[in-house]
Amino acid sequence: MIEHETLAGDEQPGDHLVRELLWIHGVLRADLEIVRRLADEILDGKEPVRIRAEIAQLQTRSPLWQLKVNCLYYCRFVHLHHTGEDVHLFPALRRSDPALGPVVDKLEADHRKVSHILDEVERAADDLLRADTPAARQRLITGLDELMEHLLAHLAYEETSITPALRSWDRWPYD
Repeated sequence: MIEHETLAGDEQPGDHLVRELLWIHGVLRADLEIVRRLADEILDGKEPVRIRAEIAQLQTRSPLWQLKVNCLYYCRFVHLHHTGEDVHLFPALRRSDPALGPVVDKLEADHRKVSHILDEVERAADDLLRADTPAARQRLITGLDELMEHLLAHLAYEETSITPALRSWDRWPYD
């Protein structure tokens, strides 16, 4: 537990939680830049084998693509991040401020939606390997665009909606 007296300057008790959240979101945003570049390369005619290889590389090294690993338990690094949020952070938010219930409901729904979008992107990339057609390329581009739009909106909403509560915590709000 951080004591109020040990905080430097204007630092609030839960600022360390906010910093961690923003760091993880920064990693996700960096991967989304790769996704945006990849979508542009698909549009420009990049070979399906190379596209699939880049997606596989993102999957093995990137928290963003780990989301799709296990949607029943909410996804692995981001799965781990989202699982931590779903299992630990969101219930704590509900306990500390019941008025945040609708916000938490939306964030949980966002996690499921992102997981679904990632599965669709994976299938579209696999389909492009089987048949490199303009329609297959467009399906993958559409999926990547949807992923970027939804995940960026989710990250921004989460940061805006829960950081005030996190900053106010001087201890974890247990039952």
